[in-house]
Amino acid sequence: MQDIIIRNATIEDIEKIADIKIEGWQTAYRGIIDDDFLDNMNIEKEIEKRRNNIDNGVNIIVAELDKNIVGFCLYRNYNKDTEKYPEADCEISSLYITSKLRRNGIGRKLMQYVIELLRKEDKKQMILGCLKENYPSRAFYEKMGGKVISYDKFKIGNKEYGLVIYEYNLKKIKIEE
Repeated sequence: MQDIIIRNATIEDIEKIADIKIEGWQTAYRGIIDDDFLDNMNIEKEIEKRRNNIDNGVNIIVAELDKNIVGFCLYRNYNKDTEKYPEADCEISSLYITSKLRRNGIGRKLMQYVIELLRKEDKKQMILGCLKENYPSRAFYEKMGGKVISYDKFKIGNKEYGLVIYEYNLKKIKIEE
């Protein structure tokens, strides 16, 4: 695979990021989350969410291949849920790769990049949540050194879904190239 460029997202990237997020949900979560919800995801709402992320201090990085965005990662250099996870001081809240390029090392490169940035800020404990039934992603997060610390739930519409919470000790974790 050609060289992947990892860089900070810009406002001009938001539409492509929204496309990747929706496509990611519609492929990875089919059979887990209700089809009706997946089939009716709204690109305009997703674009607005990503704009709000940038406006509210959520960091977004993108993976670029041949001048095309092929993945992204949203992370916070703080923990928005200190009541549930008091030891965590940072988190990854989203990591998506376009479905055509999954399993090519792009997700690993994005995580490596974020972990290095957080280490430079002297962060120590990162958390990340994953749908309980999303076994391919869970295997990836565990391969990347995540340890399950708890199980949680979240709601979409009237239905609850299981969530697995991973923790990464940023001082000890070793990420292979």
